[in-house]
Amino acid sequence: MGSAAVRTRGVPPPAGTVAMARVVALTRDLLFGSQVQGALTLAGNEVELVPDEGRLRERMTVDPGEAGSPSADVLVVDLTDGELDGAAVLESLRRTEKLGATRTLGFYSHVEASMRERAERAGFDLVVPRSRMAREGAALVAGLL
Repeated sequence: MGSAAVRTRGVPPPAGTVAMARVVALTRDLLFGSQVQGALTLAGNEVELVPDEGRLRERMTVDPGEAGSPSADVLVVDLTDGELDGAAVLESLRRTEKLGATRTLGFYSHVEASMRERAERAGFDLVVPRSRMAREGAALVAGLL
C-alpha cells in the first residue's frame, strides 16, 4: 500500500511493520499535529504533515497510470484553524479531482457545531471532535479504509 516516495517525505511506519495507510494531515498546529502523527505512525501508517493548502495541492495527486490511484489513502484536516477553511479546501480538491478515492477525516472543536455541519455538507467522510481524534485517531483512520 505504501510507496517509497511517500516514505521519504513522511514518517515511515515502525520497522518490521507494513503500512496500513498513507495519511496526509493538513494542520498548522505543530503540537497536536505531532501527536496525531505519532499515534497514527505507531499504528503502522505512513504519515505526512502539511501546513497549508498550497503544499497540500502539490502533495495530493491522482496517478492515472494506476487506475486513478490516489497519492494518499486518508486525508486528515484540522478544521479548528481559523485561518484555514478546511471545508472549502475539501470542496476545491474534489472539484479539481485531486482526491480520487482518498477518504477524508476532519476534526473540529466540540464547541463549533456549525463547523461540523459545514464539513459534513462539504463531503468529509467522517467529522469528529478534536478530543475524539486525540483518543481514537488510529482507529478512526483504520475504520475509513
